[in-house]
Amino acid sequence: MRGNNYFCRLIINMKTYFRLLSYAKPIEKYAIPYTIFTLLTVIFSTLNLALLAPLLSTLFNVNANTPTPPKPGSFFDIFKMLNYYAAWANTKYGTAKTLQFVCATIVTSVLLSNVFRYFSERTMESLRIHTLLNLRRSVISNIMTLHLGYFNNERKGDIISKVASDVYVVQYSVTSTLQVVFKEPLFLVTYLVMLFVISYKLTLMAMLVIPVSAFIISRIVKKLKEQAAQSSISHGIMISYLDEALNGLRIIKAFNAVKFVTDRFNAENVRFSKIGRSMAKRQQLASPVSEFLGVLMVAAIVLYGGSLVVAGKGELTGANFIAYIALFSQVMRPAKAISDSFAHIHSGIAAGERVLSLVDEKPLITDPPDAITVTGFNDSLRFENVSFAYGERTILHNINLTIPKGKTVALVGPSGGGKSTLIDLIPKFLQPQSGRILLDGKDIHEIKTDSIRSLMGIVNQESILFNDTIFNNIAFAQPGADPAAVEAAARIANAHDFIMATANGYNTNIGDKGVKLSGGQKQRICIARAVLNNPPLMLLDEATSALDTESEKLVQDALTNLMKNRTSLIIAHRLSTIQNADLIIVLESGRIIEQGTHSELLLKNGLYKKLIDMQTFSSI
Repeated sequence: MRGNNYFCRLIINMKTYFRLLSYAKPIEKYAIPYTIFTLLTVIFSTLNLALLAPLLSTLFNVNANTPTPPKPGSFFDIFKMLNYYAAWANTKYGTAKTLQFVCATIVTSVLLSNVFRYFSERTMESLRIHTLLNLRRSVISNIMTLHLGYFNNERKGDIISKVASDVYVVQYSVTSTLQVVFKEPLFLVTYLVMLFVISYKLTLMAMLVIPVSAFIISRIVKKLKEQAAQSSISHGIMISYLDEALNGLRIIKAFNAVKFVTDRFNAENVRFSKIGRSMAKRQQLASPVSEFLGVLMVAAIVLYGGSLVVAGKGELTGANFIAYIALFSQVMRPAKAISDSFAHIHSGIAAGERVLSLVDEKPLITDPPDAITVTGFNDSLRFENVSFAYGERTILHNINLTIPKGKTVALVGPSGGGKSTLIDLIPKFLQPQSGRILLDGKDIHEIKTDSIRSLMGIVNQESILFNDTIFNNIAFAQPGADPAAVEAAARIANAHDFIMATANGYNTNIGDKGVKLSGGQKQRICIARAVLNNPPLMLLDEATSALDTESEKLVQDALTNLMKNRTSLIIAHRLSTIQNADLIIVLESGRIIEQGTHSELLLKNGLYKKLIDMQTFSSI
C-alpha cells in the first residue's frame, strides 16, 4: 500500500512537472540550440581534463628515452591518442616546443568550453524567462475571467502570492531541473566513459558512491514537498494580513488595534520562518552529504589506484592516474547537481500545483460557441421569472420586471433585499439559477459578454480608481482617448473645475485608490469615466449615500446630466434622489412587493411610504 501511494504521488508529480513545462512552448526554439551548445561544452570540458595526461607526460618527459608508441586504431581511445601525439611531437620538436603545443591546446579547449557554456546558459535563461512569461500570462488571463463570487471566498493575498512568489519558484526550480536533467547526466556519462577507458577496476569501485548518495539524499528531502506547500500557504496569509493592514490603517489606529494586527502578522511570520528553516536544513544538508561521500570515495581511489601505480602493476601510469583523479573529482559536480535538483524540485512541484489551481479554476459564466454580438439597445431590458441563490440561500425570487428604453427605474428597499444582486445579473457578473434576462428580446446568455458590457456604464457606491493620473482614470481602458472628449466628459460630471485646480490638472496622479481626492471628487471622476463611454444603459449603485451635503449636490447634478437621454437603473438609498424616476421598484427579501411612480406608491401606503416617512423623520 505504501509503495502504491508513493508510485501514485510520483505519477501526479510528473504530470504536474510536464504540464508546467508545457508553458515553455515552443520549447524546440530553445532546446535545439541548448542541446548543441551543451554537447560542445561537454566535449571541450572533458578534453580539458583529458589533456592533463599528455601535459604531465611532456612536463616530466616520460617519453624522452622511449620510442613513439604505435598510433591507436580507434579515435575513441582518447588517452592513447593524446599520448601518441604528445610523444610524436616530443620526438620531432623537443620537450619545450611540445609543452607549448599542449598548453596552447589546453587554453583553446578551455576557451571554447567556456564560450559554449555561456551560450548554453544564456539559452536556458531565455527559456526560463519565456516560461515565466507564459505562465504568468495564463494565470492572470484566467483570473480576469473568473466570476466575482470566486474572489469572495479567497484571500487576495493568497492569490497575489501565487501569481508572484509561487510562479517565481516554479520558474527556477522546474526549468533549472530541466537543465540538470539533460546537461548534468551528459557530463556524468561522459566522465564515466573516460574513467572506464583509463581503468575499469577503479571505476566500478568508484560507482558505488552514486546509489548510496542517491539513497541518502532521497531520505533527506522526503518531506520537502509538504513543507513547500505549507510555506506557500503561510506566505499567502502574511500577504493578506499586510494588505488588510495597509487598507484598514485608519480603523486600526482608531480602535487601538496596532498591537493586535502586528502580533497577528508576527505570529504568521514566525510560522513561515520555522517552515523556511526546516526546508533550508533539509536542502542544505543534501549538498554537504553528497560532497562528503564523494571526497570519501576519492580518498579510497587515491589509496587503491596509487598503490597500483607505485607497484607498477597494470596499464595505469602516473600521468593517467592524476588525470583519472581530476576526472573523478569532476564526476561529483554533476552528481551533486542532480541530488540538489531533487531537493529543489519538490518546492517547484508544490508551488506549481498552487499556480495551476488558479489556471484550472473555471469561470461559471462563459459565452456559448454561437454567442451573438449586439451593437445597440433599442427597446427594453426584461426580467422573466429570474431567481438567484448563493448556495442554499435564495436572494431573488421569480423577478419579473421590464425596463423600457429611455426610462429611469429605481430599486429601493431594506438592506439585503437583493438590489445589488439584481443589478449584477445584467452585465453577467452573476448568472441566474432560473429564468431569463432579455435585451431587446434576446437572452443575454446568448449574447457575448463583452458585447453586453459595452452597452453599459456602471457607477458604484464605492469609488473604484487606480493609482494613475486623472486623465488615465477617466480614459480607463481607452489609451487613445481624445483629450477633448475626456474634458467634455469631466464637464458633464462637474469635475473639470476641481481637476484644473490640482497641481498638474488632468495629469495629476491621484494616489492609491484615489487617496489624494475627496469622496465627492472621486465619484465625479467615476461618473466622467462612465460618460466617456457614452453607453445607452446606466447601472447606478447610489453614488451619493456616503457624501456630505455639498458633495452630494454636485454628484447628484452630475448623475442627472449622465442619465439624460439614457436608460437608467438606479439603486437608491436616499429616496429623495429618485422621486422623479419613471418607475420605482420596491424589493424586500428578494421579491418585488411594490412598483409604480413616487406618487402612486405613496397612495398605496405600503413599505415605500414607510421608508419615506422614516427618512423624513430622521432628517428633521
